[in-house]
Amino acid sequence: MDHLPELPGNYASGLRLIDEAHAEDPKRTSPSGAGTGEESIPYELHYARKMTRWLGERCPDASPSLQLACRAQHFKRWEIPRDTYPMTRPGYLSWRAKQKSQAAATVAELLRSPAVQPPLPDAEIERVAALIRKENLKGDAETQALEDVACLVFLDDQFDDFEQKDDIDEDKVVGILRKTWAKMSAPGQELALAMQHSERAKMLLGKALGGS
Repeated sequence: MDHLPELPGNYASGLRLIDEAHAEDPKRTSPSGAGTGEESIPYELHYARKMTRWLGERCPDASPSLQLACRAQHFKRWEIPRDTYPMTRPGYLSWRAKQKSQAAATVAELLRSPAVQPPLPDAEIERVAALIRKENLKGDAETQALEDVACLVFLDDQFDDFEQKDDIDEDKVVGILRKTWAKMSAPGQELALAMQHSERAKMLLGKALGGS
């Protein structure tokens, strides 16, 4: 995978199982964007590949457990739709907490599959689950790296579509960018600034970082 150490065979088997689950996502997307004529793929599989790509940039020596946790970010997210929780800040936080908890538990169960041989050590499976839950975010370098990668994927792959939504005004977008920036470490922020952003994204990011 992109700039990352090759996974041992049993970890690679675990990653394949994760991708097989991603492939069940009913939502589809074209990896290179609409209108390219490219065949669409399940959205969460596309998202997982983006996570791996940016992990290679952010942490090219990533451990096998971090590679699996990054690949499993948002695992089966479609099973818990956002609109099943109140459309408020507390509702969002409750939804995210439930999504992380369920994803961690489901991925841990998946990694204990008989298809993963030799079996992964329980400590490694629990480590993957803890990373998915983003435990000890500010004190754990790998958890912070995963958070950076999630923010980078948002800025790279989701931000332009997000900020064009009719129900989101510019002030709200700038506020979200500031919150995203605050979640990231200095290495993550450096990668974000080096991205090829659209002109509008550059303007909004400039407002967010400039405080205007």
